[in-house]
Amino acid sequence: MNASISTWFRSLLFLAALLGMALSTRAEDVLWTTYSNLGQKAYKAGHHAEAEKLFLAALKVAEESGAQDSPLANSLNNLAVLYAAQGKYDQAEPLYKRSLAISEKVLGAEHPDVATSLNNLAELYRAQAKYDQAEPLYKRSLAIREKSLGAEHAAVATSLNNLAELYRIQAKYDQAESLFKRSLAIQEKVWGAEHLDMAASLNNLALLYRAQAKYDQAEPLFKRSLAIREKALGAEHPEVATSLNNLASLYDTQAKYDQAEPLYQRSLAIREKALGAEHPDVATSLNNLAALYDDQAKYDQAKPLYQRSLAIREKSLGADHPDVATSLNNLAGLYYAQAKYDQAEPLFKRSLAIQEKVWGADHPDVATSLNNLASLYRIQAKYDQAEPLFKRSLAIREKVWGAEHPDVATSLNNLAGLYYAQAKYDQAEPLYKRSLAISEKVWGAEHAAVATGLNNLASLYRIQAKYDQAEPLYKRSLAIREKSLGANHPDMATSLENYAALLKATHRDAEAEPLLARAKAIREKNRK
Repeated sequence: MNASISTWFRSLLFLAALLGMALSTRAEDVLWTTYSNLGQKAYKAGHHAEAEKLFLAALKVAEESGAQDSPLANSLNNLAVLYAAQGKYDQAEPLYKRSLAISEKVLGAEHPDVATSLNNLAELYRAQAKYDQAEPLYKRSLAIREKSLGAEHAAVATSLNNLAELYRIQAKYDQAESLFKRSLAIQEKVWGAEHLDMAASLNNLALLYRAQAKYDQAEPLFKRSLAIREKALGAEHPEVATSLNNLASLYDTQAKYDQAEPLYQRSLAIREKALGAEHPDVATSLNNLAALYDDQAKYDQAKPLYQRSLAIREKSLGADHPDVATSLNNLAGLYYAQAKYDQAEPLFKRSLAIQEKVWGADHPDVATSLNNLASLYRIQAKYDQAEPLFKRSLAIREKVWGAEHPDVATSLNNLAGLYYAQAKYDQAEPLYKRSLAISEKVWGAEHAAVATGLNNLASLYRIQAKYDQAEPLYKRSLAIREKSLGANHPDMATSLENYAALLKATHRDAEAEPLLARAKAIREKNRK
């Protein structure tokens, strides 16, 4: 089950800045400053209900002053940041727009604070997968900062980073990499190699390499980011927990579970101590540790962590927050893996309903929820229910991402799998081939996703007794997995078992047996 796990890795540079300013000593100014500062403190502590009351109070003071000035713009911005963090995008957008309009009127169209407002509105659109609306705002923000502050200002580095992140999400890796590197170079020149802001830039470039399965390039960057944060902030700071989490995720992806687990556990312990047991970031750590156990089929250890994560998110974020949908999806995925389909279905459905309510019908997260529910129906041979969901998921991804995005390849692969299960091989084959072609183009010929595509196409040929076509694909898939994932990854066991099945079908049992023995050893090792 492809469980979508939110907020594993993202640690960006000031994507949505809370704004404050020093005012005069007039009573209303002091009151505004007090409410704003207390609101920011509550927000950063994860106390969103308290933050909302304080930000609204600050906004009321600013509005009652009658002035269309920076305090009013800042109050609108801060409230918008809060609503965006809660997934209340419809409430956040008009506040960001009003804040931007005031800043442009008061400060002029080329002022750095206008660039911040543009950046924040862009981030709101990025969160909703409205990439065509986000990109020009990011670019205008960048242009203002370059013109008003100079090409090597720290704020320019932030804009470069955020635009790079937009490209990373869209799998435009070449565009993203150059911007991330330029951002990092500016940070290093301005702040020095050990400055705290360098940690975020290193982390983001590492995320890019992780997405491309360039694990050897990602690991030293994650480690350097962690070292900077530990030195600057101390061993038990929440940002250190984020770095530990990200490094753990890298090991988790490579099935290096023994290396990942203590890092996830330390990250969780830091967050519980620093933020309190009910903070949303604690829910994220619980979710990620649960996913690690889930990947190893340690369901009894994973389930209570998923459940606690869900409870925290419902309490702290509200029942209709996207992170709640993620927790529901992941718990459903656990039940799916245990063949508890009756328990999985209502959770997948509730997750989908939240995603549609929050994002609208055409968001990538809706496509993921549709895909997961369709997979549940497919495994139960409810093909008539699965097919329209897979097709709708594919249509959303093609619309949002374009025809050659990795998520489109995933949807094509899954729809092909549905046809494979129904012995509709003529319908499955072109989908598998198109999925494989996308993966090779996006990731390169040696990526683990390519190995999956090769394996699936090979299995399609094997089931039709087209052994001459299947065998080279199995061999190539096996070689890629061993190189990219390591000799003991669970996917290696799958490749070995599938190739062994072909060998047996072609009466080469003596060649098949050592492959099966090796696959068994891998599976036993990963269950420990």
